[in-house]
Amino acid sequence: MHDILTLFSYSFMQRALLVGLLVAPCAALLGVSLVLRRYSMIGDGLSHVGFGALSLAFALNLAPLQVALPIVILAAFWLLHLSESSKMHGDSAIALISSAAIAFGVVVTSLTNGMSTDVYDLMFGSILAVGSDDLILSLLLSSAVLFVFIFFYRKIFAITFDEGFARTAGTNVRVYTSLIAFLTAVTIVVGMRIMGSMLISSLIIFPALTAMRLFRSFRSVTLCAAVLSLVAFGTGLLLSFWFSLPTGATIVLVNLGFFLLFSILEKLR
Repeated sequence: MHDILTLFSYSFMQRALLVGLLVAPCAALLGVSLVLRRYSMIGDGLSHVGFGALSLAFALNLAPLQVALPIVILAAFWLLHLSESSKMHGDSAIALISSAAIAFGVVVTSLTNGMSTDVYDLMFGSILAVGSDDLILSLLLSSAVLFVFIFFYRKIFAITFDEGFARTAGTNVRVYTSLIAFLTAVTIVVGMRIMGSMLISSLIIFPALTAMRLFRSFRSVTLCAAVLSLVAFGTGLLLSFWFSLPTGATIVLVNLGFFLLFSILEKLR
């Protein structure tokens, strides 16, 4: 306990913990709906867009959040438009956007400073990169996600399991889908500071898939995913600091451990 208290006496660890504990459950809540609607790879696609946007910000010496946030949000809406088009399926749209964004980021990086420490942190995350702006944005994000899930729970439930019925019942499916895409984009941008653009999608996918090993109802899966994301992030952050491991990768491996544990419990049950 003394070691833990000493650990969080550092200001950068306090910011990283607060941002992570706010962003991780948001990603998990959004991830349940995305996974059930077979849009789980949207986080991966948007994270690649974030890599390209942050590469551009570093090249132009601009504020990362101010550049990445609007670009990733626009990419999320464009991705929805492409996936709803009869000429292109969702996975094709994600592959198109993610590959183009990675290529753009690599070219911009090669034309500026090359593979610097900043670019490495951009790809794989760094708790030292978390600033006060990230904390404020994560507070706003968590408030927005909780508000949406509490007050529009039935609408989200309806469009997740039966979009056609929800549309017939008078629900504006496009509005709620766009809202989820918007919140996912903001979650990706904020979470990339800790997890990195290559690993942030794990916060969306792993908790939802893990919770589905043991639970079947939408509410129980949602609650379990949120709790798992909190525990996995806190555990991964502590382990990464104690053993000098990359933070984002350690959190992903902790999530993987929970997934394997829940899979074993599912088999035993």
